[in-house]
Amino acid sequence: MPDETPGEGLVLGLEGTAWNLSAALFGDDLVALHSAPYVPPKGGIHPREAAQHHASVMKEVVSRVLTGPERIRAVAFSQGPGLGPSLRTVATAARALSIALGVPLVGVNHCVAHVEIGRWATGFSDPIVLYASGANTQVLGYLNGRYRIFGETLDIGLGNALDKFARSHDLPHPGGPIIEQLARQGDYIELPYTVKGMDLAFSGLVSAAQESPAALEDVCFGLQETAFAMCVEVTERALAHAGKDEVLLVGGVGANARLQEMLRVMCEDRGAAFAVPERTYLGDNGAMIAYTGRIMLEHGVTLPLEESQIRPGFRADEVEVVWREEPGEIFATGREDGGVARGAEAVVEIREDVVVKHRTTKHYRNPRLDTRLIEERTRAEARLIATARRAGVPTPVIRDITADTIVMERIEGEVLKYVTGPETIRLAGEAVGRLHAAGIVHGDLTTSNMIVRNGQCVLIDFGLASTSPEVESRGVDLHVFFQTLESTTENFEELKEAFIEGYAGAFGGADEVLSREHEVELRGRYL
Repeated sequence: MPDETPGEGLVLGLEGTAWNLSAALFGDDLVALHSAPYVPPKGGIHPREAAQHHASVMKEVVSRVLTGPERIRAVAFSQGPGLGPSLRTVATAARALSIALGVPLVGVNHCVAHVEIGRWATGFSDPIVLYASGANTQVLGYLNGRYRIFGETLDIGLGNALDKFARSHDLPHPGGPIIEQLARQGDYIELPYTVKGMDLAFSGLVSAAQESPAALEDVCFGLQETAFAMCVEVTERALAHAGKDEVLLVGGVGANARLQEMLRVMCEDRGAAFAVPERTYLGDNGAMIAYTGRIMLEHGVTLPLEESQIRPGFRADEVEVVWREEPGEIFATGREDGGVARGAEAVVEIREDVVVKHRTTKHYRNPRLDTRLIEERTRAEARLIATARRAGVPTPVIRDITADTIVMERIEGEVLKYVTGPETIRLAGEAVGRLHAAGIVHGDLTTSNMIVRNGQCVLIDFGLASTSPEVESRGVDLHVFFQTLESTTENFEELKEAFIEGYAGAFGGADEVLSREHEVELRGRYL
């Protein structure tokens, strides 16, 4: 690795959110990096044991990279999210080093650091990011000074899902690499597929895989194909919704060759660029903390000792990204006023009086899974649009249907994402309220799937819709919408209140659903 001239100074970065303790020095480039992972004797990560491991090897790890203390100009550390005991151990060491060296302290968000080292390593400017690690599975994009979370897991992270399955079959930790190896010898089996708009859930998939009587190699293959297809689908949906043209894969699970292949194929089919950093920067590592600490320091972001408490639930969208001066484009592709529009799932031909929605083959998906999803979603969409319309919900009129195509009325109006304001969002709340009162959940409530016409908000794209009397399903429906609204607008709180006004006016059970949505929002996403 290249050396640094003594006068320029370096940033020391300490990473230790979970299993891996890692330190690095970063200047204009990576100067030194050393890691000492905690390997549990059996099963998964034990938080206290991981912290004890970090404490026992801290001096050695730091000493391996800290060769010239006088050249250090700041100490950066992973402030969160992560395991509390591990975070506390690293924060204590960072404070001690900051005091001993007489340099500022920088608290770095672990998730943002993954994104920033990925951008640095690949040269990508403004990508949609799939962040897939043990505890975290999120789709992010930059807008107006923050990394917005378009979608995320509603239960456990992808890596933890793989580890959980591995433990149930006495496979070593971490489970991802051995599952990848076994999957190469397996064939596809059908397993549950759970996508809710741009959110997803893995618990049902893991439970079904654990209980499957099929050969282990086949279960591993089906588990990977299903889980990864879910991740790629929500990434593509964010890509289509935001109008960006780059996809970046980061996080430890990003080392999986099959996941990389599926994302690459999806991007090729959409004409988008795809990149993944080299393996050194994929898993948890000190380099990402040191690099992000450096760019934060250069923009005046330091952390007083008295404010350096750890933050186990520190979300990426809480960070003010002052080091990026551009506002971040959203909906860059503009309106589709005619011709052909392409969403995440389908090609839509907009004719004079009708719209022809054709679900296309997804080459990244296993053919059997792809055929199943296309047929199931096409039938369900046509049935539920008709049911919703009979219940008084503004929807298009269905003209014809085949196994993969729906012909429906063309709705003349403005797509909601281009005309978001309190009044139009209130209309959206009314439409969703009527939908939920009819016992239907949309499953993909985004501002791309609503059209404002003649004082009404018409709901379209029922491809992920289902009938459900459950408060939980309705709460998740609203969570998907609020998450999209927050990630793409500047006056989210005002718009949310307008939506709630319309929703409560149309649906008597609104209070219970809104309370459940808040519970969904507060559920832990990390570790």
